[in-house]
Amino acid sequence: MISQDTIVALATPSGAGAIAVIRVSGKDAISICSPLFRSVSGKTLEKQKSHTIHLGHIVDKERVLDEVLISIFKGTNSYTGEPTIEISCHGSTYIQQEIIQLLLRKGCRMANAGEFTLRAFINGKLDLSQAEAVADLIASDSEASHQIAMQQMRGGFSNEIKKLREELLNFASLIELELDFAEEDVEFADRSQFKDLITRITNVLKRLVDSFAVGNVIKNGIPVAIVGEPNVGKSTLLNALLNEERAIVSDIAGTTRDTIEDEINIGGIGFRFIDTAGIRDTKDVVESIGIQKTFEKIEQAQVVIYLVDSSQLISSSALSISSRVREIIIEINQIRNKYPQKPLVIVANKVDKLDKDQITKLTSEIENIHLLSAKLHTGVEELQNMLLEFVNTGALRNNETIVTNTRHYDALLKALEEIQKVQYGLDSGISGDLMAIDIRQALYHFGEITGEISSDDLLGNIFANFCIGK
Repeated sequence: MISQDTIVALATPSGAGAIAVIRVSGKDAISICSPLFRSVSGKTLEKQKSHTIHLGHIVDKERVLDEVLISIFKGTNSYTGEPTIEISCHGSTYIQQEIIQLLLRKGCRMANAGEFTLRAFINGKLDLSQAEAVADLIASDSEASHQIAMQQMRGGFSNEIKKLREELLNFASLIELELDFAEEDVEFADRSQFKDLITRITNVLKRLVDSFAVGNVIKNGIPVAIVGEPNVGKSTLLNALLNEERAIVSDIAGTTRDTIEDEINIGGIGFRFIDTAGIRDTKDVVESIGIQKTFEKIEQAQVVIYLVDSSQLISSSALSISSRVREIIIEINQIRNKYPQKPLVIVANKVDKLDKDQITKLTSEIENIHLLSAKLHTGVEELQNMLLEFVNTGALRNNETIVTNTRHYDALLKALEEIQKVQYGLDSGISGDLMAIDIRQALYHFGEITGEISSDDLLGNIFANFCIGK
């Protein structure tokens, strides 16, 4: 996996465009590219300074392939930590392939997925958590996910872990030293200071573990299921939230027979709204399948919007609430009991059909009900703000470390488990040799996060998810 070959790949998205960038990295990058580049100034690439850009032509013998700009990064002063050339050419797919094929014939090989970033990690330019943040940064599609990825790529998370690991390692060394002098019955590690350190590490680990609940949904988008009976305006609400005609709307009950999903950015957070089939008893086979999918989507959702038609809750008597309200309350409680951990937002649609007195009566009967008219777009913005409140973005505003990576989360959980064993050992007064075992395991899991402890299989799994040119 770790190779000394000189690699090449397209660093910009595939397809035609104004400009494309071809990246070449490896010990022979400059010597391979130099004979293929005819500078307008007549100078060779080997004689140029690092971090300079040169205008010229890429030539295959006497055939000119394109007029290009070449950027030179010499020695270890590059993204990968090895000599690198970046060729900015015109964005024709034909030109891109001609230049890449020429480089392959001259001694390069095609880069594997994420191999440039892998080399940056191997050469000490990035630790493993920072390298993973590169992929998150490329995939970020909201302000929040971008902010988290930038904070991690700058080393915020790994620096916190490295500091804890270093302090724990110092105490571990003293504990190990005590084992060498077991017969002398001496203590080199101050137990009171060690207890304070373990308490501090435990608190930090718990905070990082807890942050994953927020970080994971920010990274992947927060799924919100819109559920309710047929014809209460679920598809109209989806269209209003997205501000486009995404779902078919009609007065015919059961129009939506499958789930419809789309995403929107609210306050820098990505939300994935899911319009579901109306829940009712039906003999229609296709509609029944749609209703079954509705319950599957509720399982997957982080937030559930339960939508009702407010006009159906008011009886013919102006201020009388229909028996349907009692049924609605029962249905709400059933959902809450079945999914106690999911925030449930009760929304009454079509309030444009009610007068003020009817609205007052309705809000008094159903607690915390949100009123809106999806058709007229009134109350939609307030609903969006309500959804945003479910996401604890205080940590983002305070620039605290938020864990978004499942691998990091798993390693933190294991490290916390070992630290708690150390804590128990300190409280119980167990022997240093047993305590040293738990400390070593905690250090191991810390090292897994930053890549101080890694394997080819682990690196292969991580970098396989990168794009080829990165």
